[in-house]
Amino acid sequence: SAPSAPHDVRFFHTYKGDVDWVFADHLSFQRPGTLYGDEHGTYGDNQFRFALLSLAACEAALTLPLPDSSPDFPTYGEDVVFIANDWHASLVPIYIASKYRPHGVFMRARSLLVIHNLMHQGIEPSTTFETLGVPGDWYPAVDFVFPEHMRAHELDKGECVNLLKGAIATCDRIVTVSTGFAWEITTPEGGFMLDHMLRSRQFQLGGVTNGIDEDEWNPADDPDIEAGYDDKDMSGKATCKAALQRELGLPEDQYVPLVGFIGRLDPQKGPDLVRDSLDFLVRSLGCQVVVLGSGLSEFEEWMRWAETEYPSHFRGHVGFSVQRAHRITAGVDILLMPSRFEPCGLNQLYAMRYGTVPVVHATGGLRDTVEDYNPFARGGTLGSGTGWTFAPPSNEALQSAMQTAVMTYREHPDAWKEIMRRGMRMDHGWREAARQYEQIVEWTLMDP
Repeated sequence: SAPSAPHDVRFFHTYKGDVDWVFADHLSFQRPGTLYGDEHGTYGDNQFRFALLSLAACEAALTLPLPDSSPDFPTYGEDVVFIANDWHASLVPIYIASKYRPHGVFMRARSLLVIHNLMHQGIEPSTTFETLGVPGDWYPAVDFVFPEHMRAHELDKGECVNLLKGAIATCDRIVTVSTGFAWEITTPEGGFMLDHMLRSRQFQLGGVTNGIDEDEWNPADDPDIEAGYDDKDMSGKATCKAALQRELGLPEDQYVPLVGFIGRLDPQKGPDLVRDSLDFLVRSLGCQVVVLGSGLSEFEEWMRWAETEYPSHFRGHVGFSVQRAHRITAGVDILLMPSRFEPCGLNQLYAMRYGTVPVVHATGGLRDTVEDYNPFARGGTLGSGTGWTFAPPSNEALQSAMQTAVMTYREHPDAWKEIMRRGMRMDHGWREAARQYEQIVEWTLMDP
């Protein structure tokens, strides 16, 4: 069935903390597993499920009463800004443009598309268009054709429906989760075949770096770590490092650089660079390395092999644990993030908050948030910067950056402590990000 056919959707609506909280309920949402799939894989009707959610979001503004509703203003009505996140909500601006405005509805409403990950675009076969409930003359907005080298066979025309492309074409403004990523997606290398469209809308395109929950990620009051600490008294970090080494069964040595990697084990996050550089990190730099993540079986098997190859220098944990992520973030000296692309990235923000020095590939939000260490700044006393960046994402570049970082750790401990403090003193919260979003919403409302 399709959103164009009748479907009963229930709304659950409450008002809490000066915010309307609205949830939509439908039989297709009531499933075990995750939002997107279960142990058997991705749900085959995800396009329908998210289309239904998008339509429900549009109708909610027209049908649900405000807390202080009056006969004159019983609902949100026209004066709303829809914030659509990624392809999952991309049909919201498409529906507003194609289903509502032609009938004089939502003429004053505006839509803001937030792109968190351009790689996922909500692409389905072109034959699914008729199930979306979008008028037929709007097909060009979502029409997408894969180049010949990406088609399955010679008879495959490559014709698809691309929901994110349709949202880019129909929304009023576009925001990404960092200013660096906003630029990268307008390039052929980072645009995932939508760069030409994004360049055409570059004057409505911007970036706002994500914030973190500074209450949950607070080294001074974190129940998951061995000892609390802050930028004024960092002695607790050494305690956390020793506790992590004991937990992992690694030799307890405060002078050995302890390096961590936390993330999905897929090519985007660069675990292959960690794998290929591990021998250098262990044998040449004398580091201990801990990896936390799950994903491709080849990397999970490599982690098991590496534990036997480097029993006193490597530990890998297949899976994910929030508590262990906190302990690793607090306990390691260096957090390695060799992501090939990273729209924003949060782990480097968590790391700096905990006095852990990030070494990252200079891409997207990583480039925006990690300032390269410069020992000659500020009169050459203690320098400036919060970590190290490297490019391109290669073994040679990663190893060079790590060599410099480890040399600084060992030979310039005072400078290292200042790098830690600068990271801990940075404002990583949502206050500034919220201010920027409010400004963008104001601009969106001003748009013709």
